[in-house]
Amino acid sequence: MISRNPPIMAIVAPNLITQSLFANSLKLRQSRVRRLPATMATPVAVTGTTADQFKDHHPSLEVLGGACDSFCPIIKTHLDRPYNSFPVFGSNCHLETIFAAFFRKIPDVKLKRECLRTQDDGTVTLDWVSGDTRNLPETSPILLLLPGLSGGSQDAYVRHMLVRARNRGWRVVVFNSRGCADSPVTTPQMYSASFLGDLDEVVGHITTRYPKANLYGTGWSMGANILVQYLGKESGARRFSGAVSMCNPFNLVMSDEDICQGFSRIYNRSLGKALGGILKKHLPLFEDIGGDYNIPLAANAETIREYDEGLTRISFGFKSVDEYLQKSCSADHIKNVQTPLLCIQARNDPIAPDRAIPREDIKMNPNCLLIVTPKGGHLGWVAGEDAPLGCPWTDPMVMDFLQHLENEKSGIQEATNSLLQPLEA
Repeated sequence: MISRNPPIMAIVAPNLITQSLFANSLKLRQSRVRRLPATMATPVAVTGTTADQFKDHHPSLEVLGGACDSFCPIIKTHLDRPYNSFPVFGSNCHLETIFAAFFRKIPDVKLKRECLRTQDDGTVTLDWVSGDTRNLPETSPILLLLPGLSGGSQDAYVRHMLVRARNRGWRVVVFNSRGCADSPVTTPQMYSASFLGDLDEVVGHITTRYPKANLYGTGWSMGANILVQYLGKESGARRFSGAVSMCNPFNLVMSDEDICQGFSRIYNRSLGKALGGILKKHLPLFEDIGGDYNIPLAANAETIREYDEGLTRISFGFKSVDEYLQKSCSADHIKNVQTPLLCIQARNDPIAPDRAIPREDIKMNPNCLLIVTPKGGHLGWVAGEDAPLGCPWTDPMVMDFLQHLENEKSGIQEATNSLLQPLEA
Protein backbone atom coordinates (compact mmCIF):
# COMPACT_ATOMS: atom_id res chain seq x y z
CA MET A 1 0.00 0.00 0.00
CA ILE A 2 2.98 2.30 0.57
CA SER A 3 4.71 3.75 -2.43
CA ARG A 4 8.17 5.32 -2.65
CA ASN A 5 6.80 8.74 -1.87
CA PRO A 6 9.13 11.66 -1.02
CA PRO A 7 6.99 12.95 1.89
CA ILE A 8 7.70 9.84 3.99
CA MET A 9 11.37 9.93 3.07
CA ALA A 10 11.72 13.57 4.02
CA ILE A 11 9.88 13.27 7.31
CA VAL A 12 10.90 9.86 8.59
CA ALA A 13 13.98 8.34 7.03
CA PRO A 14 16.61 10.82 8.28
CA ASN A 15 15.50 10.30 11.87
CA LEU A 16 15.01 6.54 11.86
CA ILE A 17 17.42 5.04 9.34
CA THR A 18 21.05 6.11 9.36
CA GLN A 19 24.14 4.78 7.68
CA SER A 20 25.62 3.60 10.96
CA LEU A 21 22.42 1.77 11.87
CA PHE A 22 22.48 -0.06 8.56
CA ALA A 23 26.15 -0.98 8.89
CA ASN A 24 25.72 -2.28 12.44
CA SER A 25 22.77 -4.45 11.43
CA LEU A 26 24.83 -6.08 8.69
CA LYS A 27 27.49 -6.99 11.25
CA LEU A 28 24.81 -8.48 13.48
CA ARG A 29 23.57 -10.63 10.64
CA GLN A 30 26.96 -12.28 10.18
CA SER A 31 26.99 -13.58 13.74
CA ARG A 32 23.30 -14.33 13.88
CA VAL A 33 21.98 -17.82 14.63
CA ARG A 34 19.63 -18.66 11.77
CA ARG A 35 17.68 -21.45 13.44
CA LEU A 36 16.55 -20.94 16.99
CA PRO A 37 15.36 -23.87 19.07
CA ALA A 38 11.62 -23.89 19.54
CA THR A 39 12.05 -23.09 23.21
CA MET A 40 13.79 -19.81 22.35
CA ALA A 41 11.02 -18.51 20.14
CA THR A 42 8.27 -16.34 21.56
CA PRO A 43 4.96 -18.18 21.09
CA VAL A 44 2.28 -16.28 19.26
CA ALA A 45 -1.14 -16.06 20.83
CA VAL A 46 -3.66 -17.62 18.47
CA THR A 47 -7.39 -17.44 18.05
CA GLY A 48 -9.65 -20.45 18.31
CA THR A 49 -9.22 -23.92 19.73
CA THR A 50 -6.28 -26.25 19.29
CA ALA A 51 -8.33 -28.34 16.86
CA ASP A 52 -8.59 -25.32 14.59
CA GLN A 53 -4.83 -25.01 14.26
CA PHE A 54 -2.23 -26.85 12.25
CA LYS A 55 0.01 -28.22 15.01
CA ASP A 56 3.12 -29.14 13.05
CA HIS A 57 4.67 -25.69 12.59
CA HIS A 58 7.08 -23.44 14.42
CA PRO A 59 5.46 -21.66 17.38
CA SER A 60 6.56 -18.25 16.09
CA LEU A 61 3.90 -18.60 13.36
CA GLU A 62 0.13 -18.69 13.59
CA VAL A 63 -1.26 -21.19 11.10
CA LEU A 64 -4.95 -21.94 10.59
CA GLY A 65 -7.58 -22.50 7.96
CA GLY A 66 -9.93 -25.04 6.48
CA ALA A 67 -7.22 -26.03 4.00
CA CYS A 68 -4.53 -26.75 6.61
CA ASP A 69 -4.40 -30.48 5.90
CA SER A 70 -4.16 -29.85 2.15
CA PHE A 71 -1.80 -26.88 1.96
CA CYS A 72 0.49 -27.06 4.99
CA PRO A 73 2.44 -30.12 3.77
CA ILE A 74 3.19 -28.19 0.56
CA ILE A 75 5.05 -25.45 2.44
CA LYS A 76 6.12 -27.46 5.48
CA THR A 77 9.82 -26.60 5.07
CA HIS A 78 8.89 -22.93 5.52
CA LEU A 79 6.53 -23.57 8.42
CA ASP A 80 9.17 -25.58 10.30
CA ARG A 81 11.49 -22.60 10.57
CA PRO A 82 11.22 -19.77 13.11
CA TYR A 83 10.35 -16.34 11.84
CA ASN A 84 13.50 -14.38 12.66
CA SER A 85 13.30 -10.67 11.90
CA PHE A 86 16.46 -9.01 10.64
CA PRO A 87 18.29 -7.27 13.49
CA VAL A 88 17.35 -3.65 14.19
CA PHE A 89 15.01 -3.23 11.22
CA GLY A 90 12.62 -5.89 12.50
CA SER A 91 12.50 -4.37 15.96
CA ASN A 92 9.75 -1.90 15.09
CA CYS A 93 6.89 -2.22 12.62
CA HIS A 94 7.27 1.33 11.35
CA LEU A 95 11.02 1.04 10.92
CA GLU A 96 10.59 -2.22 9.00
CA THR A 97 7.81 -0.81 6.82
CA ILE A 98 9.78 2.30 5.90
CA PHE A 99 13.08 0.50 5.39
CA ALA A 100 11.48 -1.97 2.98
CA ALA A 101 9.72 0.82 1.08
CA PHE A 102 12.84 2.89 0.50
CA PHE A 103 15.90 0.67 0.75
CA ARG A 104 14.93 -2.77 -0.54
CA LYS A 105 16.75 -3.49 -3.78
CA ILE A 106 14.63 -3.08 -6.93
CA PRO A 107 15.44 -5.73 -9.56
CA ASP A 108 16.14 -4.23 -12.96
CA VAL A 109 13.74 -5.94 -15.36
CA LYS A 110 12.85 -4.84 -18.87
CA LEU A 111 9.07 -4.73 -19.19
CA LYS A 112 6.80 -4.42 -22.19
CA ARG A 113 3.67 -2.34 -21.58
CA GLU A 114 0.25 -3.12 -22.97
CA CYS A 115 -2.50 -0.52 -22.65
CA LEU A 116 -5.91 -2.13 -22.32
CA ARG A 117 -9.04 -0.08 -23.05
CA THR A 118 -11.97 -1.00 -20.82
CA GLN A 119 -15.64 -1.04 -21.76
CA ASP A 120 -16.18 2.47 -20.37
CA ASP A 121 -13.25 3.73 -22.50
CA GLY A 122 -10.92 3.84 -19.48
CA THR A 123 -7.38 2.51 -19.59
CA VAL A 124 -5.37 0.12 -17.44
CA THR A 125 -1.87 -1.09 -18.23
CA LEU A 126 -0.37 -4.55 -18.16
CA ASP A 127 3.40 -4.84 -17.80
CA TRP A 128 4.83 -8.11 -19.15
CA VAL A 129 8.45 -9.28 -19.08
CA SER A 130 9.93 -8.19 -22.38
CA GLY A 131 10.64 -11.07 -24.77
CA ASP A 132 8.50 -13.67 -23.02
CA THR A 133 5.95 -13.71 -25.82
CA ARG A 134 8.47 -15.54 -27.98
CA ASN A 135 10.53 -17.21 -25.23
CA LEU A 136 7.80 -18.99 -23.30
CA PRO A 137 5.39 -21.67 -24.54
CA GLU A 138 1.70 -20.82 -24.60
CA THR A 139 1.09 -23.35 -21.84
CA SER A 140 3.37 -21.59 -19.32
CA PRO A 141 1.44 -20.73 -16.14
CA ILE A 142 0.57 -17.05 -15.76
CA LEU A 143 0.95 -15.06 -12.56
CA LEU A 144 -1.06 -11.83 -12.36
CA LEU A 145 0.34 -9.37 -9.79
CA LEU A 146 -1.90 -6.76 -8.10
CA PRO A 147 0.11 -4.05 -6.28
CA GLY A 148 -1.09 -2.00 -3.33
CA LEU A 149 -2.81 1.40 -3.29
CA SER A 150 -1.08 3.80 -5.73
CA GLY A 151 1.57 1.11 -6.38
CA GLY A 152 2.63 -0.56 -9.59
CA SER A 153 5.27 -2.46 -11.49
CA GLN A 154 7.98 -0.10 -10.27
CA ASP A 155 7.73 -1.26 -6.64
CA ALA A 156 10.41 -3.50 -5.12
CA TYR A 157 8.05 -6.10 -3.63
CA VAL A 158 6.34 -6.49 -7.01
CA ARG A 159 9.61 -6.81 -8.92
CA HIS A 160 11.01 -9.46 -6.55
CA MET A 161 7.97 -11.69 -6.96
CA LEU A 162 8.04 -11.10 -10.71
CA VAL A 163 11.68 -12.21 -10.94
CA ARG A 164 11.15 -15.29 -8.76
CA ALA A 165 8.16 -16.50 -10.76
CA ARG A 166 9.74 -15.72 -14.13
CA ASN A 167 12.87 -17.68 -13.19
CA ARG A 168 10.66 -20.70 -12.52
CA GLY A 169 9.38 -20.53 -16.08
CA TRP A 170 6.20 -18.58 -15.36
CA ARG A 171 4.75 -15.82 -17.51
CA VAL A 172 4.28 -12.81 -15.23
CA VAL A 173 2.15 -9.70 -15.75
CA VAL A 174 1.59 -6.69 -13.47
CA PHE A 175 -1.86 -5.09 -13.41
CA ASN A 176 -1.42 -1.32 -12.98
CA SER A 177 -4.66 0.42 -12.05
CA ARG A 178 -5.79 3.62 -13.77
CA GLY A 179 -3.15 6.30 -13.36
CA CYS A 180 -0.72 4.09 -11.43
CA ALA A 181 2.83 3.46 -12.63
CA ASP A 182 2.37 6.29 -15.14
CA SER A 183 -0.61 4.57 -16.74
CA PRO A 184 -2.71 6.88 -18.92
CA VAL A 185 -6.09 8.12 -17.72
CA THR A 186 -8.62 8.46 -20.52
CA THR A 187 -11.90 9.04 -18.66
CA PRO A 188 -12.86 11.05 -15.54
CA GLN A 189 -12.86 7.93 -13.38
CA MET A 190 -10.04 6.43 -11.36
CA TYR A 191 -10.19 3.16 -9.41
CA SER A 192 -11.38 2.06 -5.99
CA ALA A 193 -11.33 -0.74 -3.43
CA SER A 194 -14.87 -1.70 -4.40
CA PHE A 195 -14.66 -1.67 -8.20
CA LEU A 196 -13.90 -5.09 -9.70
CA GLY A 197 -14.78 -4.33 -13.31
CA ASP A 198 -11.24 -3.52 -14.45
CA LEU A 199 -9.85 -6.70 -12.92
CA ASP A 200 -12.57 -8.74 -14.58
CA GLU A 201 -11.68 -7.29 -17.97
CA VAL A 202 -7.98 -7.93 -17.37
CA VAL A 203 -8.65 -11.54 -16.41
CA GLY A 204 -10.81 -12.02 -19.49
CA HIS A 205 -8.16 -10.48 -21.72
CA ILE A 206 -5.34 -12.65 -20.34
CA THR A 207 -7.27 -15.91 -20.48
CA THR A 208 -8.42 -15.18 -24.02
CA ARG A 209 -4.89 -14.40 -25.10
CA TYR A 210 -3.45 -17.54 -23.46
CA PRO A 211 -6.30 -20.07 -23.36
CA LYS A 212 -3.97 -23.04 -22.80
CA ALA A 213 -2.33 -21.60 -19.68
CA ASN A 214 -3.44 -21.74 -16.03
CA LEU A 215 -3.91 -18.36 -14.35
CA TYR A 216 -2.87 -17.48 -10.78
CA GLY A 217 -3.07 -14.23 -8.83
CA THR A 218 -1.03 -12.55 -6.11
CA GLY A 219 -2.10 -9.32 -4.45
CA TRP A 220 -0.63 -7.06 -1.80
CA SER A 221 -2.50 -4.70 0.51
CA MET A 222 -5.30 -3.02 -1.47
CA GLY A 223 -4.52 -5.30 -4.41
CA ALA A 224 -5.06 -8.27 -2.11
CA ASN A 225 -8.36 -6.83 -0.89
CA ILE A 226 -9.56 -6.46 -4.48
CA LEU A 227 -8.34 -9.94 -5.45
CA VAL A 228 -10.08 -11.68 -2.52
CA GLN A 229 -13.31 -9.77 -3.19
CA TYR A 230 -13.14 -10.87 -6.80
CA LEU A 231 -12.57 -14.50 -5.84
CA GLY A 232 -15.54 -14.43 -3.48
CA LYS A 233 -18.01 -12.43 -5.61
CA GLU A 234 -17.38 -12.71 -9.33
CA SER A 235 -18.09 -15.57 -11.73
CA GLY A 236 -14.73 -14.86 -13.36
CA ALA A 237 -13.04 -16.25 -10.24
CA ARG A 238 -13.29 -19.73 -11.75
CA ARG A 239 -10.59 -18.71 -14.22
CA PHE A 240 -8.05 -18.58 -11.38
CA SER A 241 -6.32 -21.83 -10.45
CA GLY A 242 -4.87 -20.40 -7.24
CA ALA A 243 -4.16 -17.13 -5.44
CA VAL A 244 -2.17 -15.47 -2.67
CA SER A 245 -3.20 -12.51 -0.51
CA MET A 246 -0.57 -10.57 1.50
CA CYS A 247 -0.96 -7.66 3.94
CA ASN A 248 -4.67 -7.58 3.13
CA PRO A 249 -6.49 -4.94 5.21
CA PHE A 250 -9.61 -7.18 4.99
CA ASN A 251 -11.78 -4.69 6.90
CA LEU A 252 -11.30 -1.18 5.51
CA VAL A 253 -13.20 0.43 8.37
CA MET A 254 -10.70 -0.94 10.88
CA SER A 255 -7.80 -0.09 8.61
CA ASP A 256 -9.06 3.49 8.32
CA GLU A 257 -9.28 3.71 12.12
CA ASP A 258 -5.68 2.56 12.55
CA ILE A 259 -4.15 4.69 9.82
CA CYS A 260 -5.67 7.81 11.37
CA GLN A 261 -3.90 7.28 14.70
CA GLY A 262 -0.41 7.80 16.04
CA PHE A 263 2.60 7.34 13.78
CA SER A 264 0.43 5.66 11.12
CA ARG A 265 -0.87 9.11 10.19
CA ILE A 266 2.42 9.45 8.28
CA TYR A 267 1.28 6.66 5.92
CA ASN A 268 -2.16 8.23 5.63
CA ARG A 269 -0.66 11.55 4.60
CA SER A 270 1.79 9.97 2.17
CA LEU A 271 -0.84 7.85 0.45
CA GLY A 272 -3.31 10.72 0.31
CA LYS A 273 -0.73 12.91 -1.39
CA ALA A 274 0.23 10.08 -3.77
CA LEU A 275 -3.39 9.65 -4.86
CA GLY A 276 -3.84 13.40 -5.22
CA GLY A 277 -0.64 13.59 -7.23
CA ILE A 278 -1.93 11.03 -9.71
CA LEU A 279 -5.16 13.01 -10.07
CA LYS A 280 -3.29 16.29 -10.64
CA LYS A 281 -1.61 14.84 -13.72
CA HIS A 282 -5.02 14.43 -15.34
CA LEU A 283 -7.01 17.40 -14.02
CA PRO A 284 -8.26 18.58 -17.46
CA LEU A 285 -10.38 15.40 -17.68
CA PHE A 286 -12.17 16.37 -14.47
CA GLU A 287 -12.68 20.11 -15.04
CA ASP A 288 -16.31 19.91 -16.15
CA ILE A 289 -17.38 16.85 -14.22
CA GLY A 290 -19.98 18.70 -12.10
CA GLY A 291 -22.22 16.98 -9.58
CA ASP A 292 -21.10 16.46 -5.97
CA TYR A 293 -17.46 16.03 -6.86
CA ASN A 294 -14.90 18.13 -5.00
CA ILE A 295 -11.91 17.81 -7.30
CA PRO A 296 -9.78 20.47 -5.52
CA LEU A 297 -10.19 18.53 -2.25
CA ALA A 298 -9.16 15.26 -3.89
CA ALA A 299 -6.25 16.77 -5.84
CA ASN A 300 -4.84 18.42 -2.72
CA ALA A 301 -5.75 15.61 -0.32
CA GLU A 302 -3.84 15.40 2.93
CA THR A 303 -5.36 12.00 3.76
CA ILE A 304 -6.86 9.02 1.95
CA ARG A 305 -10.27 9.98 3.34
CA GLU A 306 -10.11 13.45 1.80
CA TYR A 307 -9.32 11.93 -1.58
CA ASP A 308 -12.18 9.45 -1.23
CA GLU A 309 -14.57 12.19 -0.10
CA GLY A 310 -13.75 14.43 -3.04
CA LEU A 311 -13.67 11.77 -5.75
CA THR A 312 -13.90 8.03 -5.03
CA ARG A 313 -17.17 7.67 -3.15
CA ILE A 314 -19.01 9.85 -5.68
CA SER A 315 -17.53 8.09 -8.71
CA PHE A 316 -18.76 4.74 -7.46
CA GLY A 317 -22.14 5.78 -6.09
CA PHE A 318 -21.67 5.82 -2.32
CA LYS A 319 -23.42 8.31 -0.04
CA SER A 320 -20.40 8.66 2.23
CA VAL A 321 -16.82 7.52 2.68
CA ASP A 322 -17.93 5.33 5.57
CA GLU A 323 -20.43 3.53 3.34
CA TYR A 324 -17.74 3.08 0.69
CA LEU A 325 -15.35 1.54 3.24
CA GLN A 326 -18.02 -0.72 4.73
CA LYS A 327 -18.97 -2.13 1.34
CA SER A 328 -15.40 -2.67 0.12
CA CYS A 329 -14.22 -5.24 2.68
CA SER A 330 -12.86 -8.54 1.39
CA ALA A 331 -13.49 -10.02 4.86
CA ASP A 332 -17.17 -10.18 3.91
CA HIS A 333 -16.49 -12.43 0.92
CA ILE A 334 -13.66 -14.77 1.88
CA LYS A 335 -16.13 -17.38 3.07
CA ASN A 336 -17.30 -17.74 -0.54
CA VAL A 337 -13.84 -18.21 -2.07
CA GLN A 338 -13.63 -21.50 -3.96
CA THR A 339 -10.12 -20.97 -5.35
CA PRO A 340 -7.09 -22.31 -3.42
CA LEU A 341 -6.04 -19.24 -1.42
CA LEU A 342 -3.02 -18.59 0.80
CA CYS A 343 -3.26 -15.53 3.05
CA ILE A 344 -0.14 -14.16 4.75
CA GLN A 345 -0.34 -11.37 7.33
CA ALA A 346 1.99 -9.72 9.84
CA ARG A 347 0.66 -9.42 13.37
CA ASN A 348 2.19 -5.97 13.83
CA ASP A 349 1.06 -4.53 10.48
CA PRO A 350 0.29 -0.83 11.09
CA ILE A 351 -2.09 -0.58 8.10
CA ALA A 352 -3.72 -4.02 7.87
CA PRO A 353 -4.82 -4.66 11.48
CA ASP A 354 -4.50 -8.12 12.99
CA ARG A 355 -7.97 -7.78 14.51
CA ALA A 356 -9.45 -7.37 11.02
CA ILE A 357 -8.39 -10.85 9.85
CA PRO A 358 -11.58 -12.97 9.36
CA ARG A 359 -10.15 -15.99 11.17
CA GLU A 360 -13.43 -17.83 11.71
CA ASP A 361 -14.41 -17.64 8.04
CA ILE A 362 -10.93 -18.77 7.00
CA LYS A 363 -11.13 -21.73 9.38
CA MET A 364 -14.50 -22.73 7.93
CA ASN A 365 -13.41 -22.44 4.28
CA PRO A 366 -11.76 -25.66 2.95
CA ASN A 367 -9.98 -23.61 0.27
CA CYS A 368 -8.17 -21.14 2.56
CA LEU A 369 -4.99 -21.13 4.64
CA LEU A 370 -3.80 -18.27 6.85
CA ILE A 371 -0.26 -17.69 8.08
CA VAL A 372 0.45 -14.84 10.50
CA THR A 373 4.01 -13.83 11.29
CA PRO A 374 4.81 -12.14 14.62
CA LYS A 375 6.49 -9.23 12.85
CA GLY A 376 6.86 -7.89 9.33
CA GLY A 377 5.22 -4.47 9.30
CA HIS A 378 3.34 -3.54 6.14
CA LEU A 379 4.88 -4.96 2.96
CA GLY A 380 8.08 -5.39 4.93
CA TRP A 381 8.97 -8.91 6.10
CA VAL A 382 12.65 -8.02 6.28
CA ALA A 383 13.71 -11.55 7.21
CA GLY A 384 15.02 -14.71 5.62
CA GLU A 385 18.12 -15.59 3.63
CA ASP A 386 17.94 -12.52 1.38
CA ALA A 387 17.42 -9.92 4.12
CA PRO A 388 17.73 -7.03 4.42
CA LEU A 389 17.94 -5.80 0.82
CA GLY A 390 16.58 -8.83 -1.02
CA CYS A 391 13.11 -10.27 -1.43
CA PRO A 392 10.56 -10.34 1.40
CA TRP A 393 10.47 -13.42 3.64
CA THR A 394 7.17 -14.42 2.05
CA ASP A 395 8.34 -14.90 -1.54
CA PRO A 396 9.93 -18.40 -1.43
CA MET A 397 6.88 -19.78 0.39
CA VAL A 398 4.46 -18.11 -2.03
CA MET A 399 6.26 -19.49 -5.06
CA ASP A 400 6.45 -23.02 -3.64
CA PHE A 401 2.72 -22.89 -2.95
CA LEU A 402 1.83 -21.70 -6.43
CA GLN A 403 4.23 -24.10 -8.13
CA HIS A 404 2.67 -27.04 -6.31
CA LEU A 405 -0.80 -25.98 -7.43
CA GLU A 406 0.44 -25.69 -11.01
CA ASN A 407 2.16 -29.09 -10.86
CA GLU A 408 -1.06 -30.72 -9.65
CA LYS A 409 -3.16 -28.84 -12.18
CA SER A 410 -0.87 -29.75 -15.07
CA GLY A 411 -0.02 -33.25 -13.86
CA ILE A 412 3.73 -32.64 -13.83
CA GLN A 413 6.43 -33.23 -11.24
CA GLU A 414 8.35 -29.98 -11.64
CA ALA A 415 8.05 -27.00 -13.95
CA THR A 416 11.37 -25.90 -15.40
CA ASN A 417 12.54 -24.04 -18.43
CA SER A 418 16.31 -24.32 -18.84
CA LEU A 419 16.23 -22.33 -22.09
CA LEU A 420 15.25 -19.13 -20.28
CA GLN A 421 17.90 -16.56 -19.40
CA PRO A 422 17.44 -16.04 -15.63
CA LEU A 423 16.49 -12.56 -14.44
CA GLU A 424 18.75 -11.10 -11.78
CA ALA A 425 17.13 -10.31 -8.44
